[in-house]
Amino acid sequence: MKKYDITGMSCAACSARVEKAVSALEGITSCSVNLLTNSMTVEGSATNEAIVEAVNKAGYGAFPKDGEQKSYENDKDSTQKSETGAIKIRLFSSLVLLFALMYVSMGHVMWGFPMPEYFASNPVALGLVQMILSAAVMVINQKFFINGVKGLFHLAPNMDTLVSLGSFSAFAYSTVMLFAMTSADSATAHHYLHELYFESAAMVLTLITLGKLLEAKAKGRTTDALKGLMSLAPKTATLVKNGKEETVPIERVKVGDVFAVRPGESIPVDGIVIEGKSAVDESALTGESIPVDKSVSDRVSAATLNRSGYIICEATQVGEDTTLSQIIKIVADASASKAPIAKIADKVSGVFVPIVIAIAAVTLSAWSFAGKDFGFSLARAISVLVISCPCALGLATPVAIMVGSGVGAKHGILYKTATSLEVTGKVKTVVLDKTGTITLGAPQVTDIIGSDAASEEELIEVAYAVEYDSEHPLAKAITSYAEEKGLSVRKVSGFEALLGSGVSAFLDGERILGGNFEFVSESVSVPDSIRACAEQLAANGKTPLYFSRGERLLGIVAVADVIKPDSVEAIRRLKNTGLRVVMLTGDNERTANAIGREAGVDEVFAEVKPDGKERVVSELQSKGAVMMVGDGINDAPALTRADVGVAVGAGTDIAIDAADVVIMKSRLSDVVAALKLSRGVKKNIHENLFWAFGYNLIGIPLAAGVFIPLWGWQLAPMFGAAAMSISSFLVVSNALRLNFIRLEDKNIKKENEKMKKTIKIEGMMCKHCEARVKKLLEDMPEVSEADVSHKKGRAVVTLSSEVDDSKFVKLIEEQGYRVISVK
Repeated sequence: MKKYDITGMSCAACSARVEKAVSALEGITSCSVNLLTNSMTVEGSATNEAIVEAVNKAGYGAFPKDGEQKSYENDKDSTQKSETGAIKIRLFSSLVLLFALMYVSMGHVMWGFPMPEYFASNPVALGLVQMILSAAVMVINQKFFINGVKGLFHLAPNMDTLVSLGSFSAFAYSTVMLFAMTSADSATAHHYLHELYFESAAMVLTLITLGKLLEAKAKGRTTDALKGLMSLAPKTATLVKNGKEETVPIERVKVGDVFAVRPGESIPVDGIVIEGKSAVDESALTGESIPVDKSVSDRVSAATLNRSGYIICEATQVGEDTTLSQIIKIVADASASKAPIAKIADKVSGVFVPIVIAIAAVTLSAWSFAGKDFGFSLARAISVLVISCPCALGLATPVAIMVGSGVGAKHGILYKTATSLEVTGKVKTVVLDKTGTITLGAPQVTDIIGSDAASEEELIEVAYAVEYDSEHPLAKAITSYAEEKGLSVRKVSGFEALLGSGVSAFLDGERILGGNFEFVSESVSVPDSIRACAEQLAANGKTPLYFSRGERLLGIVAVADVIKPDSVEAIRRLKNTGLRVVMLTGDNERTANAIGREAGVDEVFAEVKPDGKERVVSELQSKGAVMMVGDGINDAPALTRADVGVAVGAGTDIAIDAADVVIMKSRLSDVVAALKLSRGVKKNIHENLFWAFGYNLIGIPLAAGVFIPLWGWQLAPMFGAAAMSISSFLVVSNALRLNFIRLEDKNIKKENEKMKKTIKIEGMMCKHCEARVKKLLEDMPEVSEADVSHKKGRAVVTLSSEVDDSKFVKLIEEQGYRVISVK
């Protein structure tokens, strides 16, 4: 893909002309021109020279975005600022001259404002003053005429052509009338003063310049998100060499360099912590406001802020390879690409200006044949020329895409293309991978059930000791849990790991066992009540690990890949928007069904291999557009097959490369936000297109005088110019409203509180009672999770749907317990 900056474009007709010229080259497979960013992306085998020449022949300039053009790229923003400054100067100068012109043409001639006697009694002198002031405004705004004539010369008329034709026609007609005044008597000459349209010629240019300034300012705000991301890039880094620190420009940092970051400083490049601990604010990249703890071996990203602690890191990615640079590239590429919905506007824009010129010519002829004087007919034709606005059509889609991409980036949602941003809102089915997407992707301790012969404290202490030396993921879950509790590990001897069974060791002379039922039951007796609890845990997708010490069974520690905190709520919200939610996993059917039931998905596909995932997605596409959300290498084929592939940010590079949308915060609630934003952008584009088409469909007939015979409505050229100058500004301003879209549901917390109930229970005496009540509650279809404690005498249930309190009372009291209250 080749990228270019395009100069000289003023409206959608210009971008259509450039696109057509480049697309006609041999070897070009795709060409997209963006009016908002004045950029072009090209795919194909044509050379840079051929592409630049084609753009030049079309009447515009093209500059490749490559290494040779770095200085141009760096100066681009300052050039845009200087152009805005030039527009301001043109506008101010035009307004001063226009004020003087209006005083003469309308203030004195129409309303009798005072003038020196020489001018008051000399209509020709008044006409000459008007002509000079009008000509001065035309010279100040000569850019319209230069670009307009170029467009005509290249047989590609544009908005500037319409403006220059309208202004010049008014000036030329007025000049003819002025010459006629020189040979007329005084009374006739004074009458001719009312036939002069010099003020219209100047007013049209001034109002269009005002519109261009408003449009430039509004368009500048659409790129604020991208500029904000660019401004985050640190300018220097503190390298550590031979024990000494040296501050260097960021360009000098290379992969493998060691750098230091103090509290309050930004991390300069992507790296890995090799010394120290800190809390890093990653909100600039993910939108997450809570700092993330970092220690040795953890990854850090450029532009994130070190909140506390001195850390030393090794650079792993620098320059354009950093996470920040990749985000900027994705947002910029999405903004420069073109959404499918833009095709209609592009087709209209390509023929818009010639059609408007033809309508103006027909209007002039029709009113002349109708018996109206030439001045009246010309005013109607000029009104048609200056009220027509191809810019609004050309900006309707790209401004919404640019703002939407920026809003998404602020919230950690990256759309790779405009197409993915548009199509995301059209999906009918959302397919979710299980591990790492719905679940955390790492086992955690979920339940601790001690036997009658041991306490929970002894169970965890012994489990921690025997699993400490094991490399098994389930063992890591137990050691992490114990470390979070602040426990100290006890030394064991004779550690042995038995593949497929468990682990054994000796502690204080007693043999310790940990593992599955078959392994532990060979040495100790397992009560039926403990076995029943274990079976229930397994039915819920958890792995029960038995632990014994000597001849005593200590109890069970259940480990599972738990559901992420926001997954259940996110899935509920997806279903509430009318989407079908499917879970797709390679895990065994028993575990998959348990997770699917707890998560609340509509359907579960279990034990599916990577190629099978792609096949399932393909089958689901027969019922409408499909979104696939995943994080692993095995998800890549399905992500590619889906209409929209979404990769969570913590996933593999392959999954991210295969996806159309990247969720930086790795949480399902952002999938809901991505859908909401996409639908908001699509709605905004429809509003912009409705305004752009509606404005022209109503404005052009009004300017042509179609409504004069019916209701006497007629439009002066200056009001037509005012309407045109404001139309593009309104389109851009409407797109800017997307900045205020709420992606996070402010009612989630309240809804979550409503979806939880606390049941006070009397009569629970032990862990077995807890397990029994927990099973009763979680077997209810309305309950997604139950947290039961016999010590606190309560059960806190998380609901997936509303349920009557009496159902809880009846179910629990049938088991011999007493329900005191349900709140």
